[in-house]
Amino acid sequence: MESYVRTNSSGLGEFILSGFSHKSHIQKLLYVIFLLIYLVTIFGNVCIIFLVCTNLHLQTPMYNFISNLAFLDIFYSSNITPKTLADLFSHQKTISYFGCMTQLFFFTGFGSTECFLFAVMAYDRFMAICNPLKYNLIMHQKTCVILVSGAYGSGFLHSVIETCCTLRLSFCASRVLHHFACDFPPLLKISCTDTTINEIVLLTFSSYVTMSSLLMIVVSYISILVAILKIRNTDGRKKAFSTCASHITAVTLFYGTVLSVYLRPKSKSTVETGSVATVFYTMVIPMLNPMIYSMRNKDIKTSLQKLFNKRIN
Repeated sequence: MESYVRTNSSGLGEFILSGFSHKSHIQKLLYVIFLLIYLVTIFGNVCIIFLVCTNLHLQTPMYNFISNLAFLDIFYSSNITPKTLADLFSHQKTISYFGCMTQLFFFTGFGSTECFLFAVMAYDRFMAICNPLKYNLIMHQKTCVILVSGAYGSGFLHSVIETCCTLRLSFCASRVLHHFACDFPPLLKISCTDTTINEIVLLTFSSYVTMSSLLMIVVSYISILVAILKIRNTDGRKKAFSTCASHITAVTLFYGTVLSVYLRPKSKSTVETGSVATVFYTMVIPMLNPMIYSMRNKDIKTSLQKLFNKRIN
């Protein structure tokens, strides 16, 4: 049975999250899995940031961008996972209106920023491989700060627009969100306001964020591939490709998940699909990114080995 508006002290009400399965043994299993994923996410990304900040030979644009990605992943995951863990053992899974809008704002902001940051990282690899003689002149500290600031500014501008559009919605009937977190599609479904404007804004800006950053990545890597094929030395080709391998893996994983969800026909879109996608965005991918960059990157592996050897000795 659907639940109706429940008013809190602010008069704005609260939402009820349907969450995952209501079976106790499944909830306990999910709690253990999500907790382990979250702990590994925090540990792995903190390690990446620590290594980049404490090793002089990692003070390069590429590693600064990787540390920014790690920073994003920590907060992207922390925006959703702790609340999800708490709800798995809560009889009444609720979130206040203000809490929902805040979660939505940061969910969109961090996710959009990650899209733009992946594009920035692709541009950095393009400059390093296709314009190596100009690389140090162009990719200096000021340029890196501008690029990272631009990624954050663009990502959170998108979030402000989307969140402000959501604030205009009224929820005068059921407030049951068929999800374990606040997201646009479930909010639009239960709104009693005409959501046409919201759907247009969501489609327009989400498509712009995703496709513009993806286009930048594709163009950069096509240019990189052409440049690599021109290298006659086999070792030179391997070295050039190895500097891009981690980023290609992370981008493929991220955009593969995004496109598989957003290109899916609406008739085949389900509540379960949305929940699985959110789990991947906010939990699994932030956990895998530091593993990808540490396992596929010789410099980070060497720094990790030195760190652990120093701790042991």
